[in-house]
Amino acid sequence: MRKYLTILTAIAIATTATAQQTDFSKVEIKVQKVAGTVYMLTGAGGNIGVSIGDDGIVIVDDQFAPLAPKIKAALKGITDKPIRFILNTHYHGDHTGGNEVLGREAPIIAHDNVRKRLASGTKADTRETPPAPKGALPIVTFNDTATIHLNGEDIRAVHFPNGHTDGDAVIYFTRSGVVHMGDLFFLGTFPFVDVENGGSVHGLIADVQKVLNDMPEGTKVIPGHGPLGDKDALSGYLDALKGTVAITNEAIQRGETLEQMKTEKVLAAWEHLASSFVPLEKWTELVYNDLIETRYKDKKP
Repeated sequence: MRKYLTILTAIAIATTATAQQTDFSKVEIKVQKVAGTVYMLTGAGGNIGVSIGDDGIVIVDDQFAPLAPKIKAALKGITDKPIRFILNTHYHGDHTGGNEVLGREAPIIAHDNVRKRLASGTKADTRETPPAPKGALPIVTFNDTATIHLNGEDIRAVHFPNGHTDGDAVIYFTRSGVVHMGDLFFLGTFPFVDVENGGSVHGLIADVQKVLNDMPEGTKVIPGHGPLGDKDALSGYLDALKGTVAITNEAIQRGETLEQMKTEKVLAAWEHLASSFVPLEKWTELVYNDLIETRYKDKKP
C-alpha cells in the first residue's frame, strides 16, 4: 500500500486543485485494460470505468468538462463505436463534470438523489456548487437498481445508501468480473465523506462490508480514486476504516475530547493514509463526529 502513497497524494492534490482552475491542457488521460470488456481511464478527478464491445460504449463517470475531448479521444483509441450510456456513481463534480458534453451523445443514468443534488446545487465542506445546467442532469434515474444489457454484460448499478453521499451507486460488470466502487473506495488514502449530503462513516463501512460479502475471489475493483485494486485491497481499506473507528471509540470511552485526540494523534497508525485532501486531523474529526451522532448522543455539546 505504501508504494502508492506518492501517486495517491498527487491525485488528491490534483482533485482539490481542479476546483481552482487547474490547467487541464496538461492533464493526460491514461487507459488501462482491466478485464473482459472493461477498461479504466485516469486523468484528473474520479476514475472512469468503461465497457467496450460490439454494441458500443458504456462509460461510468466522466471527470471534468474541459477533459471531455481528451476522454473522447482516449475512447477513440480503443474503439470507433459510439457512447451508448453514461452512468454516474454519485453527484460530485470530479465524477459528473463531463455530463453536459458527453450527455449530448448518450443518456445519463444515475440514482434519484444524484439528479436532485445536481439540479438543486450543493454545499459540501465549505464549498458551494451552483445548480448544474439542464444538459448535465441524468435523464434516467433509479431508486434501488438499474441494469444495462450491452456488450454481453449485465451492467448493474446498485444503490448503497448513506456512505460517501446519499446517492452512491456501485457498478457491477458481471461477466467481466469487475466492480466500480465510485467514491465508496479510496485506495491508499482516507476517503472523503460528504456528511452534508447524506454521507456517514458508519454507512460507508456498512456499504463496503456488503459489497465485500458478495464479491467473488479474483474480482477487479476500480476505486473512485487511486490505482486499480482487487478484493484484498478493498478488504484492507475496510480494515483501516474499522480500525480507526475502534481506536476513536476507545478514546471517547476514556473521556478524551476531539482536540485531545488530534493533539495526541490517536490515529497515528494510519497516518500513511493521510493526504492534503483528507489529512489525519480531518479524518479523526469525521470519525469522532460520526460516533458522537450514532453512539454517544448524550456526549454532544
